[in-house]
Amino acid sequence: MTIRNKQPNGEIVLDLTGPDGNAFALMGHAMNFGKQLGFSKLAIDGIIEEMELSDYEHLVQTFDKYFGDYIVLER
Repeated sequence: MTIRNKQPNGEIVLDLTGPDGNAFALMGHAMNFGKQLGFSKLAIDGIIEEMELSDYEHLVQTFDKYFGDYIVLER
C-alpha cells in the first residue's frame, strides 16, 4: 500500500448548503479572505456593509462580486 501526499486542487470551494453557507460564516470568510488578499480594513468593512444591505441572496452575490475570482461557491 502506498500513501500519497495530498494533491492541491488549486481552488477554494465553499458549500452554501453547509455551515460555510451561513450568512455569518460568509461574512467571516469575507474578512479573512480580504485580509489574505491585502484589502485595507476600510475596504473589508465596506464589503461587509454592502453584504448586509439586503437579503441572503444579495449577501451571496456581493461575496461573489469581490471574491468570485478566488473562491468557488456551490449550492
